[in-house]
Parts: sequence; C-alpha cells; structure tokens
Amino acid sequence: MAADEETLLALLNSAGRPTDELADPESARRWLREHKIPARVEDAATLREGRDLLRAVVRGERPPRALAPLLAGVVSRPSIGADGLTWTVDLHGARAVLVDAVIAWDELNRTRPGRLRPCANDECARFLIDRSKSNSARWCSMATCGNKLKARRHYRRARGGEDTAE
Repeated sequence: MAADEETLLALLNSAGRPTDELADPESARRWLREHKIPARVEDAATLREGRDLLRAVVRGERPPRALAPLLAGVVSRPSIGADGLTWTVDLHGARAVLVDAVIAWDELNRTRPGRLRPCANDECARFLIDRSKSNSARWCSMATCGNKLKARRHYRRARGGEDTAE
C-alpha cells in the first residue's frame, strides 16, 4: 500500500473504532505518533473536521466538491530529478495531512473507482481499500467483521432462522 493510501485509510478509520482516536489531546497525540504524522496536537480539531468531511464523501453522503475547502489556498511546486517530475505541496501539519489524504482519495477514485469503501458490516464504521482481483472484498478485516458476520449467519442457519445478516 502506498504511504498516502495508508495515511488516508488511517485517517478515515481514526473514527471507526469504539472511540474517536482524535477526540482529545492525549488520544490525538498517540494517533499522530503511531502514524508518524508531523502535526501538533492543537491541529486535532482540524484533522477531525477534515476527516469527517472525507468520510462523508467516501460514503456518498456529500459530493466530492465538498472537499474544496480543504484545498483552498494550497500551493504546490514542481521539481525534477532522476525519477522525473514531482510536485510538493507547501504545507505542514494537519493541513498537509488532509491535502495528502484528498490527493490519495482522488488518485484511488480516478484509477481504481469503487475500491475505497465502507466496511459492509453495518455495526462497523471503518473503511477498506479493496485490492482483490475481483473487487469483492466486503469487510475492513476478515478476522473481525467478516468472521462476526459469517458466524452470525451460521448461527441463524443452525437455529433454523433466516439468513438476514448480509
């Protein structure tokens, strides 16, 4: 997984656990440190707002143009080297993380549409990037969500109930 995709997924999933990993200064500090993101804890509110907007766009609750405020005033500069042309965004901290996440979202959306999506478990708030050849991945984790839903379906079948888990 590309680093930008990894950051995008980590940001989207920072609210997909039992608690919001950016909710308070201590949890935000821990999350930023774990993901090696050079942002200040004071930037947590900006990260939360941008993350929530991105989550709404990925879920289809908001149109992509809703991300425009995250890109307002962004300037990038080109440089050329042995590997070709690269563009560097002149931002730091939370804004840089959000812009990188929007760029990664756009790249996924253009080159692999439909691969970034919410987990199919209605009780889960996490997202996944489907890398399967058939584009058929449904759960953020087979070990957790997939297993729970399959076990629930098996239990219903074994008891003679209907299979309505999926």
